[in-house]
Amino acid sequence: MEDFAAKDSTMPGSGSTIAIVQARMGSTRLPGKVLADLCGAPVLQRQLERVRRATSLDRVVVATSTDETDLPIVELCESLDVPCFRGDLNDVLARFLGAINEFNPEVVVRITADCPLISPSVIDSIVHSFFESDCDYLSNTLDPTFPDGVDVEVVRVRALRALARLDTDIHEREHVTLGIYRRPEQFVVRNFTGDPDLSNLRWTVDSPEDLEFVRWVYTKLFYTNPKFDFAEILELLGENIGKSRTDSDSRRNSALDGLNTGVMQHRNCAPSPTDI
Repeated sequence: MEDFAAKDSTMPGSGSTIAIVQARMGSTRLPGKVLADLCGAPVLQRQLERVRRATSLDRVVVATSTDETDLPIVELCESLDVPCFRGDLNDVLARFLGAINEFNPEVVVRITADCPLISPSVIDSIVHSFFESDCDYLSNTLDPTFPDGVDVEVVRVRALRALARLDTDIHEREHVTLGIYRRPEQFVVRNFTGDPDLSNLRWTVDSPEDLEFVRWVYTKLFYTNPKFDFAEILELLGENIGKSRTDSDSRRNSALDGLNTGVMQHRNCAPSPTDI
């Protein structure tokens, strides 16, 4: 097991960058997936190991809900000595702001807990690019070129606080940053692009088939190289073409179907009010 306590030995103050990993036990297609076994440890633990290898982060925090079903997540975090903030189950924006109030960062990196193949090197690249640019929000999700499951969003805390003061709808409260990229006239929003375009690949966990694929990747790579990263996964898939999962198996961001997603390029989005 990795030393989770070492990086959290001091409380980060104003000006810091923290990752908030959004986790819950509920899932329509795969309940409890964050605690499913992945090479002898829960999926969430394996993901935290990867996120914590990103050198651009001052701290990694898990944000879960106060619902009793999410208590196992709290207990896992306690066993790993990982900070865990509990907030509203459905108002995830409020949950993030509660974690922000507790840990006082300047910048938040939002990551969801269904991405056990998240890449530390991609996190670092996007965070470094964020600080080199003059923007409120930078992600690799607005016009995707990375595999689904390597999603990283970086946002200034002042932008999230400003968003929370606006007349947001329930979807903007649930999806945290949706209200940011719906309002490019108010917030400076940019996309991080990779080359080549790998957006057709599916590395997230939202179904039993997704979990089976991620377990296969870990079985092939983890035991010989526990710190395997993006390049090693691509090399493995290049040698095993038939094992890849793609967006033809399951569409990216289906939870956003039917919503106005602003500047995000989403296949089944609703038209924005200005387009009607």
